[in-house]
Amino acid sequence: MPELPEVETTLRGISPHILGHKVTEIVIRQPRLRWPIPTELAALLPGKKLLGVRRRGKYLLLDFGLGHALIHLGMSGSLRIVNVDEPPSFHDHFDLVFGKQALRYCDPRRFGCLLWIEGEPEKHKLLADLGPEPLADNFTADYLFERTRKRSQAIKQFIMDSKIVVGVGNIYANESLFMSAIKPIRKAGSLTRKNCEDLVRDIQFVLRRSIDQGGTTLRDFVGGDGKPGYFKQQLLVYGRGGEPCTRCKKLLKEVRMNDRTTVYCVDCQK
Repeated sequence: MPELPEVETTLRGISPHILGHKVTEIVIRQPRLRWPIPTELAALLPGKKLLGVRRRGKYLLLDFGLGHALIHLGMSGSLRIVNVDEPPSFHDHFDLVFGKQALRYCDPRRFGCLLWIEGEPEKHKLLADLGPEPLADNFTADYLFERTRKRSQAIKQFIMDSKIVVGVGNIYANESLFMSAIKPIRKAGSLTRKNCEDLVRDIQFVLRRSIDQGGTTLRDFVGGDGKPGYFKQQLLVYGRGGEPCTRCKKLLKEVRMNDRTTVYCVDCQK
C-alpha cells in the first residue's frame, strides 16, 4: 500500500505539471472504485483552474476554488502525468485532462477513490478524525507522551493509528522503533518522555529520508515521473528477519502483529 512518503513523492511529482492549469476534460473509464466517482464531476471540473495541491495523511487534495477533488491511492493505485494521446491500459480508470497532458490514475485493485468535497476538506468524514501530520510542528514529544499515558496497546500499533499520527505505516514504524531502540511489542504507556523524544525524532528522520529518496520501492508504486522509489535499499530491519542486526550482529526476530510483519532486535530494542 502506498504510504505517506509515496503519496508525498507523488504530490511533488505531479504538482509542477498541473498546478495553475485548467481542466479541459475529465475522462472516467471505470466509475466504480472504492466509492463511485461522482457523476457531476464531468460537468463541474472542465474550465476550472487548479489553484492548489496538497496532502493530508495519505489523501491528495486538489483545490479548484469551488471545492476540492480528493484522491486516495488505495492499495495499488498510482498517478502519473501522460500525454493525452497515450493509450490507456486496462487499469487506467480516470484522467484529469489539462490541455495536452493528463493526470492519469491507475489502480489494479480499485481500492482508491476520487471524490468531491464542497466546503472545508478537514471536516469531511474521511479527514475529520485524523491525527497530526508527523512532520508538522504539533507532532511533538510532549504530545506523544501525553497520548501514550495509561495505554496498554503495543507501541508499534499505537503509532500506526492514524488518529494518533498520520502516515506512519508498517515499514516506517519498524524502522523508527529500531532507531529509537524501542521494542515494538512494548506497551505504549510504558514509554518515558525520553523514549517519546527519541521516537518523534526518528519517525521524522525516517519519513524525511524516505521522501527525499522518492518513497519506498513497493511492487505497485511508481513515482509521478514513472520512476520507482529507492528508499528500500536503506532499510535497517524491515524485510530482514533472520539477518544480522546492523548494531549487535545478532539475528533479527520476525513476528506477526495484527497480521503485519514486525522485525526487531531482541537485544538492541528494549
